[in-house]
Amino acid sequence: MVTYTDEEIDDLIQIPKTPVGDRTDLPRLRDTGMHARATALFRGDDGNEFKVVLRRSRANALDFSVILAVRVPRSNRWFRLRRYNGRSHVHRNRIEGTTVTGFHIHTATERYQRSGRREDAYAESATRYGDYEGAVRCLIREANLAIAPRPNLQTELFQQEGP
Repeated sequence: MVTYTDEEIDDLIQIPKTPVGDRTDLPRLRDTGMHARATALFRGDDGNEFKVVLRRSRANALDFSVILAVRVPRSNRWFRLRRYNGRSHVHRNRIEGTTVTGFHIHTATERYQRSGRREDAYAESATRYGDYEGAVRCLIREANLAIAPRPNLQTELFQQEGP
């Protein structure tokens, strides 16, 4: 069963999204045992409800997921549109028979839904980020989240003043 086509998935990722409530940024992570987690809700300009889920391992800085999901209309099901992962594991694209190492981005696809696999089981190598904070900044930018951008601490630390 296909919930969304590839075109619908792209549209859902691109639609502008504003936070539900009075937040202007993403919540801080809270310890939940082996991981720290946070969740934030957004409303799309199209009326859809979106959820951002942040998860980072307390033991391994390279083990994280930054997820964008949309609530399937008239259900309690969340459909994962995009997932930015760390490089703590190797990912295998089952249909293509390829392996992805390093940082990688999962994107929901019509083809993986048709095959009966998880909607976001397809992933590609990522060069747009190199750590958890970079993955969060990518999500904010690429998912069109109307929130305050997270600072790039490394850039701020090493900025040069004047010529």
